Amino acid sequence: MSINWICKHHTDLGKEQLYAILQLRAQVFVVEQKCWYLDVDGQDLLGDTCHLMAWQNDQLVAYLRLLDPIQQNGDVTIGRVVTAPSMRNKGMGHELMVQALKHAELQWPDQPIFLSAQAHLQGYYSRYGFNPVGEVYVEDGIPHISMRRDLD
Repeated sequence: MSINWICKHHTDLGKEQLYAILQLRAQVFVVEQKCWYLDVDGQDLLGDTCHLMAWQNDQLVAYLRLLDPIQQNGDVTIGRVVTAPSMRNKGMGHELMVQALKHAELQWPDQPIFLSAQAHLQGYYSRYGFNPVGEVYVEDGIPHISMRRDLD
């Protein structure tokens, strides 16, 4: 399984890359998870937002975005974490988080990192140093919890 990891500032994305990102997000979040919401939320092209992509051959197999801490109250914000159905249960999600933390630290050293996790994944994200912030809330019909990884 040869994976090509690419992290790009939004201004460096090619139209084919952006199309693949939006297609994978729609496939999983809107169709598979049946969340009827506007995925294209205006944040993909803001500030210094970066897009972390995992490519296998010509297929986007995992993705997340790193939102600029200046736009997010001082926290780097991980969002739109998604793995293609064909790559699940193969360790891709773990590698995606390892890569995310590495690229967040390279781009924005010594910044806390925030994410909004589906509540059932709280234990998963805690393995990477994330702790719950506040109570579980429902977003798009799915229980979520805010989580933060503070500086060591």
